[in-house]
Formats: sequence, C-alpha cells, structure tokens
Amino acid sequence: MDKNGNFVNFDFEAQCRSVFDNVRAVLEAAGSSWANLIDVTVFLVDMKRDFTTYNRLYAEYFQDNQPCRTTVEISSLPTPIAIELKCIATIGE
Repeated sequence: MDKNGNFVNFDFEAQCRSVFDNVRAVLEAAGSSWANLIDVTVFLVDMKRDFTTYNRLYAEYFQDNQPCRTTVEISSLPTPIAIELKCIATIGE
C-alpha cells in the first residue's frame, strides 16, 4: 500500500488462495479437515470486482465438499485485504 492507503500491487486471486490454504491448515491443526466444512460465510470488500474470480476459485477448492455458502459485500476489513472467511466445520468423521 502507498502512503495514501491505496494498493500498489493487488492480486485478488493470490489472496483467495491464501485464505483457502490458511483455512485448510487451521482445520487440520484442529483435528478437522476441508471435507468437514459445513458452512462458509465469505466477506468481500468489492463484489463487482472480485466475485467472478472468487466464485471460480471456490468451485476449484470445493469440488468434492460443497458446504452451505453465504457471500456478503462489506465496506472494509480490519486489514488491507479483500476477502475473509468465517467457517464452521465438524471435528472427526
């Protein structure tokens, strides 16, 4: 980000992949897995700009498991990111 808070470099696809990979790591560390996700709430700061990319990647990551999904546009997130997930998963089989 520059001194005015504008993005110098912006790669939404990289942000999506990072968020999905981080969720997978947290699930595994908690004794769960990607397959145990049952609900995903996605917060996007710019639905018009980012939804198509997000939806394509979501379909890639959720080929086998398709939890309930809600996608919401919000005005900002606490850090300079464009996507955040809130996930609910079961533990165990």
